[in-house]
Amino acid sequence: MRSGRKIGDIAFHSVNYTFFTLFTLICLFPFYYLFINTISSNDLSSRGLVTFYPKMIHFTNYIEVLKVKGLANAAVVSLLRTVIGTVLTVAASAFLGYLFTQRKMWGRRFWYRFVMITMYFNAGIIPWYIIMMNLNLTNNFLAYILPAIVSPFYVILAKTFIESIPEVLQESAQMDGAGYWTVFAKIIFPLITPISATIAIFSAVNQWNSFIDTVFLMTDDKYYTLQFVLYKYLNESTSLAAIIRNSQGSLGNVDLTNQQTATSVRTTVSMIVVLPILFVYPFFQRYFVKGIMIGAVKG
Repeated sequence: MRSGRKIGDIAFHSVNYTFFTLFTLICLFPFYYLFINTISSNDLSSRGLVTFYPKMIHFTNYIEVLKVKGLANAAVVSLLRTVIGTVLTVAASAFLGYLFTQRKMWGRRFWYRFVMITMYFNAGIIPWYIIMMNLNLTNNFLAYILPAIVSPFYVILAKTFIESIPEVLQESAQMDGAGYWTVFAKIIFPLITPISATIAIFSAVNQWNSFIDTVFLMTDDKYYTLQFVLYKYLNESTSLAAIIRNSQGSLGNVDLTNQQTATSVRTTVSMIVVLPILFVYPFFQRYFVKGIMIGAVKG
């Protein structure tokens, strides 16, 4: 019996490890495929001949694409909106979540439901655009920040997590004369690091990947985000490749390995946009599972 159970355990774990290894490889392969096409011969890449390993490695694509006008400014705009927006969203979600757990808050149930109801009702694009225009948030960097500060879903996560913290900690601090701000800043906020990191990941990814607000609200190119520039370049990759080739000199003096193509521009710009999130996520991952589980289910 014991021997049979051991064989069964080995078989079970083997199947699990095999399945999840294959699943991981399937998830990682698109990023790997994108990367090897950015560092391979542009001629071979454009003909679909780079599949599993790079061929004729070079890094000219990154150097040339980073020289494209507007890309550096768009990267700065995206970085600023991501950092500022994420910090404010985490702070607002944590503080509102804390307030909604306080029984002494005036109209607590009403305000909580008032915030939550916005999850289910949406006026649509046109009323949203009219409101943003009337608030002078067109061609304004604040349009990226203000609408995203309060998110009902993040407030729910923070509130549920805070409810799992023993009330004795807050009561003892209040007995020593601490006010609500002090309790939140010195007791609650340090204890909700897991859910704060989870909210930070969600918010950062949303801010970094967003470009619809740029499409509707921004006509001045100094407010263009990296995702919007990527969207433009993907649609104009052929003409952009021609511009880069012309900047490199006459076609007769350019090796086909390094000569820019529509495929090389698309893959390189896509990789530049994806890399920051890929690097940031591992630093928050240890908090992610704990935060989302405790924030979603009380106990």
